Amino acid sequence: MAIDLASADELLTTTRAVRKRLDFNRPVPRSVIVDCVRIAQQAPTGSNSQNWRWIVVEDAAKRKALGDIYESIVGDYIRANRKADGEHVRQTDRVYESALYLAERLHQVPVHVIPCLAERVTPGQEATFYGSIYPAVWSFQLALRARGLGTVLTTAHLFKAEEAAKLLGIPAELTQCGLLPVAYTIGGSFKPAARPDPESIIHWNGW
Repeated sequence: MAIDLASADELLTTTRAVRKRLDFNRPVPRSVIVDCVRIAQQAPTGSNSQNWRWIVVEDAAKRKALGDIYESIVGDYIRANRKADGEHVRQTDRVYESALYLAERLHQVPVHVIPCLAERVTPGQEATFYGSIYPAVWSFQLALRARGLGTVLTTAHLFKAEEAAKLLGIPAELTQCGLLPVAYTIGGSFKPAARPDPESIIHWNGW
């Protein structure tokens, strides 16, 4: 199969972490989420276990409760660190500002998606464990981007994962691996971010 490299490269280099450009007012059809999960199911997993589970939260009251959990962690952390950093690099401050913006408005995002694995992590096997979910998460994000939606992988709520599990009735044998706020995007086109020359981070045949 011939793959259009220009389109593929654009998708891969312009799928950004979207926080401030999420459209809070446009509904996200369930069919879009299902299509993107279907694509994510083609991602690799350890031992071909395919044990992904996706908790999709549309209910406004539950989104509000998740937003409260998230903001209680992220909001305090960012405010404390921005104050401690004082004069810091401009890019880091932009990230703080963007993260705080989302933390204060997470409940307004029309869909929250919590990717899970149907097992508990075994000590010493963390790389294999999380390596079985994050490729699927990235595929899900790419599929969203191709359909005009955006998201960002967040993990802060995992500090209070038990509260979220109780709220959503998530069984104890499942492990939550993040929270993705999903919405259509607003504004202009996305561009590749500034990154160092690849030759500066490649070490051929050893360090």
